[in-house]
Amino acid sequence: MSTIPVQPGLAFDETALARYLSAHLDGFAPPLTVSQFSGGQSNPTFLLSTPTRDYVLRKKPPGRLLPSAHQVEREFRVMTALAAHGVPVPPCLLAEDDESVIGTPFFVMARVEGRVLWDPKLPGFTPGERAALHGHAIDVLAAIHRVDVDAAGLSDFGRPGSYFGRQVARWTQQYEAAQTDDLPDMTWLIDWLPRHAPASDETTIVHGDYRLDNLIVHPTEPRIVAVIDWELSTLGHPLADVAYACLAYYITRDGERREGPTALDDAGIPGVEAQVARYGALSGRDARADWPFLVAFSLFRLASIAQGVYARALQGNASDAHALRFKDTARQLSAIARGMAHSGTATG
Repeated sequence: MSTIPVQPGLAFDETALARYLSAHLDGFAPPLTVSQFSGGQSNPTFLLSTPTRDYVLRKKPPGRLLPSAHQVEREFRVMTALAAHGVPVPPCLLAEDDESVIGTPFFVMARVEGRVLWDPKLPGFTPGERAALHGHAIDVLAAIHRVDVDAAGLSDFGRPGSYFGRQVARWTQQYEAAQTDDLPDMTWLIDWLPRHAPASDETTIVHGDYRLDNLIVHPTEPRIVAVIDWELSTLGHPLADVAYACLAYYITRDGERREGPTALDDAGIPGVEAQVARYGALSGRDARADWPFLVAFSLFRLASIAQGVYARALQGNASDAHALRFKDTARQLSAIARGMAHSGTATG
């Protein structure tokens, strides 16, 4: 992922950080140079460069924040726990919740070498490499859902059961707290979603934002070496993760509608049906019957997140300098979600 100079609204006392890391992080050796990773809409992320080693710092943004958002402490906890249970994550080194150090809580992890890819069509890959990487993404997601939450010390990481009802309530609250315009499709979804949730009520660790650009890919091979951005992780229904991971079949990176589930087709890329079937074979779970709800729910969450990004942009404390472009994203996504809810179609 590329870096940019630290944006003015996200700047912090780099000298104070270097002094803190010198005292608390084994092996840290200044001088320290700080740059900001481009992209990302929530918790700003920074590259910490020293003469001997690079690190990554993730922190809460400054300013007034929405309730329960930007919990970097949870990210640190879940990654630390999952590292010992077969899930590829960056090594977490330290966390600090004392705001006096650099203004907000933060944590530091080792930098993982690899590629962050944004285009799910994977230009420049061979057909075999595309198939392998998209397939491995599903394999890693199934591995996350296989983790025993008690053995990982995460039994209190969220509330078991009633996941979709609680999530709709949470994202409704987040959306309304950040609302700037009247969006009739969001109002419709807020009413429709709780009445159409799947009957099954299984609980696993869920990532909550599992997509291509939150996966670090090996520098030269088509496989995932780390899953990042765990801010939305919790205990929840695993099929929510599966649908969210498949949103690229339905929307573009800018939140616009694709032609249909086959619009992502390119040489070697498995279709959405194949991805859902692959997950089913690995997990024993069948997402097909509830697919319209699952995709609509995932789009609703994303619309609420986009609305929060836009609201932070208006306040001047968004992680992305171009976040004002999200002005119409919630409107677009909620319209697509409503259409999916009405479709009643399975994965195909």
